[in-house]
Amino acid sequence: MSADPAARPGRLGVGVVGAGRVGAVLGSALAGAGHPVVAVSAVSQESRERAATLLPGVPVVDVPEVVRRAELVLLAVPDDALPGLVRGVAETGGWQAGQIVVHTSGRFGVDVLAPARAAGVIPLALHPAMTFTGTSLDLARLAGCAFAVTAPAPVLPIGQALVVEVGGEPVVLQEEARGLYHAGLAHAANHLVVLVAQASDALRAAGVPEPGRVLRPLLDAALDGALRAEDAAGPDGPGAISALTGPVRRGDAGTVGEHVVTLAALGTRTGAVDVPSGYGALARAAASRALAAGLLGPADAQRVLDALAGINAGPGALDPQDGPGPAPGPAGPDDGQDDGQDDGGTSPQEDA
Repeated sequence: MSADPAARPGRLGVGVVGAGRVGAVLGSALAGAGHPVVAVSAVSQESRERAATLLPGVPVVDVPEVVRRAELVLLAVPDDALPGLVRGVAETGGWQAGQIVVHTSGRFGVDVLAPARAAGVIPLALHPAMTFTGTSLDLARLAGCAFAVTAPAPVLPIGQALVVEVGGEPVVLQEEARGLYHAGLAHAANHLVVLVAQASDALRAAGVPEPGRVLRPLLDAALDGALRAEDAAGPDGPGAISALTGPVRRGDAGTVGEHVVTLAALGTRTGAVDVPSGYGALARAAASRALAAGLLGPADAQRVLDALAGINAGPGALDPQDGPGPAPGPAGPDDGQDDGQDDGGTSPQEDA
């Protein structure tokens, strides 16, 4: 048997619409699995350079020509651009019966491909739960990366097989769950970045010259502990919140109150008013979840809330019956994602 991936049966000519961070990388990964990339669309100079690096020798053509040449069309464009793109190609008669059309949006399932389905294409929604840099570094990160796969049942195995071929792990997701899935990934990945930015502001103001270096071991340990706790909890366990440490978990209201004062002063002095408000919102959520999970007693939780009273709007008291309780089990981290995609003409979307 030949070791050449291109010699495997069932190889497909791939057309990449959108040489953004996701499209160029996934196109390269498919090429590595033996699927030749026959065309790519890229409008901006940045996208053209990315295509030249990750898809060397692949012709850069317009979208209708990409679709015309391809047996598998990979649509890696911003979420808001996807419906119009699919509809526009349909209106010009571009879709071909039997063609596989894959989009990488986390927000949408296959319903967005309805205009293409009417022409007889095979619709797939494959979303990698990863942030992308748009460089060759991402190719190694695809190994073991979860991909949300949404497709009609008869063609679901095609989507799963494509994910496995690029090194990912397919996770079947129903159409109606895509919005919640994507919101969970965006909340995790995007807001983790905001949290690091806010914490860095506080550390820098405290005289720490390299906040990232100081935060890295702490955040690495905290994230690892939370994810391990979530994985070990099962559907009825407390999940990630059981890894909570710090003053809220201890019911140390005096320390929380001091944080409120110092962060409010930072906001007044520097204009970084999102730092105290962000701290307040997350500390309230931490107290609520810790109370619901039995990690914090009602009296301690109330003292923490009292200490937070002036930092931003929120409930004045917590009732264990009102707490969110253990999360029922979200899909996981990424997201990535509006996943760093672009259509070559606009800035890449932020990774979710």
